[in-house]
Amino acid sequence: MIDILIFFLGVALFLYVLLGGADFGAGIIELLTGKKSIRTISKAIAPIWETNHIWIILVIVILFNGFPKVYTTITTYLHIPLLITLIGIIIRGTSFTFRYYDIPDQKISIYYSNFFRISSMITPFFFGIVLGAIILGRIPAHPEGSFYEVFIHPWLNLFSVSTGIFVTLLFAWLASVFLIGEEENSIEAKSRYPQISLLFFVLLIISGVLVFIFAEFDNVHLLNQFLNSTVSTVCLVIATLLVPIMWVSIKKSKALITRIIAGFLTFFILLGWFGIQFPVMVYINNGAHLTVWNSAAPLATVKYLVYALIVGILIIFPSFGYLYKIFKFNQT
Repeated sequence: MIDILIFFLGVALFLYVLLGGADFGAGIIELLTGKKSIRTISKAIAPIWETNHIWIILVIVILFNGFPKVYTTITTYLHIPLLITLIGIIIRGTSFTFRYYDIPDQKISIYYSNFFRISSMITPFFFGIVLGAIILGRIPAHPEGSFYEVFIHPWLNLFSVSTGIFVTLLFAWLASVFLIGEEENSIEAKSRYPQISLLFFVLLIISGVLVFIFAEFDNVHLLNQFLNSTVSTVCLVIATLLVPIMWVSIKKSKALITRIIAGFLTFFILLGWFGIQFPVMVYINNGAHLTVWNSAAPLATVKYLVYALIVGILIIFPSFGYLYKIFKFNQT
């Protein structure tokens, strides 16, 4: 049952990174393009992309009910970056909604747009910081020490910041990929997102290398962990082989193929991380790491949670398919 629960957790996390990540990344794209892309991005986001927050809700529900020790540890010791993330999600969603549906006042719209863009960048950055802190292993086993040692030191470091930058660039790149083919006006407009996508693709690769470099500075031998894991090594090789294919696809503005390859790249990035992380869920500074097995809820709780997830998925996936069919595939 725990294996099934981990599978659901992985699927929810993957879908949130892929779809919700593109949602956040759209705001980052606006930081570069300004007014030029507001219409296209608003058209793409408004009908469906905000619903992708359901995947992070699913992640939270699984952690809260299935792995309460993990949930408690993360929300206690990493409450500062998590709080910033939650504030960013709220500001981003409300500012976009107000901009899209409020009265057409140019001055007010500028404020909404600025809040939307800035929060779209801050939120994934702190998502990445939380991820880096979970991997790094500076989270204390007990809340002993100064406020800085307990609640700031675990996440304010080079490695966590580098993972924050990587996640931010990943989301921006995914957004630029999903926006290829959305622009239907001039030739200049149609070439805008492939160019931005290539830029973020290069930055993403550079930031990925920096994650491995900064990991060494913080005594996390991430590259060795990847090379010692068969799953992670295979994922790293496949992702590397997909890079030139991705590059050509973006250059040729092949919207559908580019999105599919981007999905596979995102999958292999997450699977590669899973390969070095499993079965540990949170690394603790004294070596008493929280694993899938020692942090799971009682078997009865896990069993009924899995049943509830199966029923929920049977409702969610058809609903999402219908939503996409109406707003994306039936557009004229």
